[in-house]
Amino acid sequence: MATVIPRESKRITYSSEIRALKLIPFTAEQLSIVNGSLLGDGYIHNNGWPSTSKNYVFSKMHSVKQKKYVEWVYKKLKPFVHSPPKLYTPTQALRLRTISHSTFTSLRAIFYREGKKILPSTIETIMTDPLSVAMWFMDDGNAAKSYGILHGYHLNTQSFSEEENEKILVLFAKLWDVDCTVQKNKGKHRIFVRSRSMNAFADIVQPFVLPSMQYKLG
Repeated sequence: MATVIPRESKRITYSSEIRALKLIPFTAEQLSIVNGSLLGDGYIHNNGWPSTSKNYVFSKMHSVKQKKYVEWVYKKLKPFVHSPPKLYTPTQALRLRTISHSTFTSLRAIFYREGKKILPSTIETIMTDPLSVAMWFMDDGNAAKSYGILHGYHLNTQSFSEEENEKILVLFAKLWDVDCTVQKNKGKHRIFVRSRSMNAFADIVQPFVLPSMQYKLG
């Protein structure tokens, strides 16, 4: 008699299929995507269901206007995502959610302190990876324009403290020779890539920015 394999999302039980997925290691590309996303809009959280699982899951939520971007992330992380992105009705946003995995649990330990996202101790290593920087930009970046003229780029890092933003600034200069400043924005802080470095910054991220997200480069 054939065995019916339940889906994890229904929380009936764990199937052998899902248990096998939890043992698959991440590729370097997949880790770059997750790390960059965690600096941006991605987040790690528990299952949200009564569960005996000791591991965490990864989620991203984006506007339906960025559907192609969400679908691209889904395809790249597909071994760990059991169903396609779904429309989250309250905000009309597309949500991608993975299965639980020990890698996300490890990342949770370095990206969060007392439930709040922080700049991880591995930030310098992450920022040497252009794909991670590009993911961060696709999540939280935008072109800075004045009277229709491009004069730099923003990284909307307002979830990080002023001190953390200053560290990001120093690392962009050290690792990429990109000159930034920390701007105040509605009582918080964000990174501004100065006009003299905007071409250098674009050179880092542009090879990885999806066609549907090129508008962010101005």
